[in-house]
Order: sequence, then C-alpha cells, then structure tokens
Amino acid sequence: MRFLALPLMLALLFSGTDKDKRPKISVKASPTMAFSPARVVATADINGGANDFEEFYCAAVEWEWGDDTRSNTSADCDPYEPGKSEIKRRFTADHVYRTAGDYRIQFRLKKKDKPIAAASTSVKVRPGLGDPGGGY
Repeated sequence: MRFLALPLMLALLFSGTDKDKRPKISVKASPTMAFSPARVVATADINGGANDFEEFYCAAVEWEWGDDTRSNTSADCDPYEPGKSEIKRRFTADHVYRTAGDYRIQFRLKKKDKPIAAASTSVKVRPGLGDPGGGY
C-alpha cells in the first residue's frame, strides 16, 4: 500500500490544478466570410484558470479590427479580493466592414494600457453592393 501512495502523492503534487494555470483566450468571428458591407460579431472566451485570476480581473478590453479602427472598453470594478472577485469569461463586440479585404481581428486584455493577454482571428470580406467591383 505504501508503494501505491507515493506515486499518487507525486502525481498530485506535480499535476497542478486549473487554479494554478493562466487562463487561455480564444476568439471567434461570425461570419468568417461575408460580402461588404459586412457586420461581423466577434467573441472572445477565457477558458481555464481560476475564476479569481488576479491579472485578468477588471482588465480593459481592446478590439483591433484590422481596418485601422479600434474599440475600447473598461469597467469600474470593486477592489480585487482573492477568492471572491471573479473574472469576466466572455466578451462580444461587433463591427461593420465597408470594403472588401482580409482582416485580422485582435482582442487584447490590458492593465494600465499594457497588454496582458491577446488572441486573434481572421475574416474575409468580399466586394458587395457599393464596393468598387461589387455586385448588384
């Protein structure tokens, strides 16, 4: 029995938990391909890590749309309290692309204008009505 307990204790010691890991960010856009003018909805999800991960608590959000425009938001939050404060896990924003092109959407979490985490995705906008070379 003693020989079984040691490997189990070592596995638990070195495996860590989600609470010990930095959360990961993923970004999706919908639709990923459209005709101009195109309204695209972007969603950033924060997965894993502790719900009270201090670095991500009350972070400002920046969306860079890939067409020389940006959207920024920030929140007025209560002071951080370990075990009580919770990070936001989902962010959504939309943007209208007026002209055709391949665009890279970048999502950033920031603290005092310093990026602390980021992720990106791409969208393709084809010429549509009103766009040079677009259809009818």
